[in-house]
Amino acid sequence: MDNKKIKISLVLNIIIVVFTIIACIIMFTGFKFMEGDLILETTKIGMFKFFTVDSNILMGIVAFIFSIQEIRLLKGKISEIPLKTYVLKLMGTVSVALTFFTVFCYLGQIVEGGVFRLLKNSNLFLHLIIPVLSMVNFCLFEKTNRLKFKYTFLGILPTILYAIFYLTNVLIHMENGKVSTIYDWYWFMQGGIWQMFIIPPFMLIVTYIISVGLWRINKKKIKKLFY
Repeated sequence: MDNKKIKISLVLNIIIVVFTIIACIIMFTGFKFMEGDLILETTKIGMFKFFTVDSNILMGIVAFIFSIQEIRLLKGKISEIPLKTYVLKLMGTVSVALTFFTVFCYLGQIVEGGVFRLLKNSNLFLHLIIPVLSMVNFCLFEKTNRLKFKYTFLGILPTILYAIFYLTNVLIHMENGKVSTIYDWYWFMQGGIWQMFIIPPFMLIVTYIISVGLWRINKKKIKKLFY
């Protein structure tokens, strides 16, 4: 990373941290700056049930850690960003990328009002702005050849952990083979319990594809674009 890219990355990471804090405060308090009914939102501690919130908080924490390392790098206190920090960045970016693609490719197609309804208030940041900034930053300004292919498997770890939580929550609230959307808030199991053998594996495959894709773009050199 040259100094120009480091500085751009640092600015974007700081913006991501600030936007994450703002978005979480908005959802936690229920503050609305855009009109419309809340969907895939709740207030207070209940907001942490959403992968959207969890993935963005993870991204915010990782962006903060990465920005600290970048400041140290610019000041000459370290010679390079630690590999483990890059691995965390991959994991965070993959997580918010999954949020982004799930909203635009799945949820936006099934909710009344479409994608636009999912881009209001806190979700404007969580579903769109933060994921896009994170992907742009990782793919263009945080390039490294030190991330080996084997680390792409770690990109799906947050999704695996969330899947375990989600499926456990669905199973313990299931009655007569069905579960209320109160507990199946992403509508994954509304077609029947058999879907748990299809949708979670499919989501993990999609997540891994995203992880490999981001890893590959991060490694690829873009000649004379930011010089």
